[in-house]
Amino acid sequence: MFSFKRKIGNQAEQLALDHLIAHGLSLIEQNYLARFGEIDIIMLDEVEKVLVFVEVRYRKNTVFGAATDTVDHAKQLKIIRTAQYYLQQHAEFEEYICRFDVVGLESDLKYPKITWIKDAFEA
Repeated sequence: MFSFKRKIGNQAEQLALDHLIAHGLSLIEQNYLARFGEIDIIMLDEVEKVLVFVEVRYRKNTVFGAATDTVDHAKQLKIIRTAQYYLQQHAEFEEYICRFDVVGLESDLKYPKITWIKDAFEA
């Protein structure tokens, strides 16, 4: 069961990554893991000079709400702490503005509905 969920999660993350790249962002790192938590995707918006920390969420159906609604306050705090740690480890980004985005994918992953919320929450 776990490997199936991980496979679905990886597929959703890849779709989100492809979507973000198609919209002009560049991949810095994927699945950044620290003791505080994980950041699914770290990207660079070179036009705006913004480092973007992206949380990806997938839901097959929206009976219990949208995929993007699952990033609650506790999850946001975990992402923020992990991002702060990332920045301490990567001084090359200290001059960049940071942004926290959420990408939600819903329905079948063959033809997902993708919702990209820029600046979904603030540190």
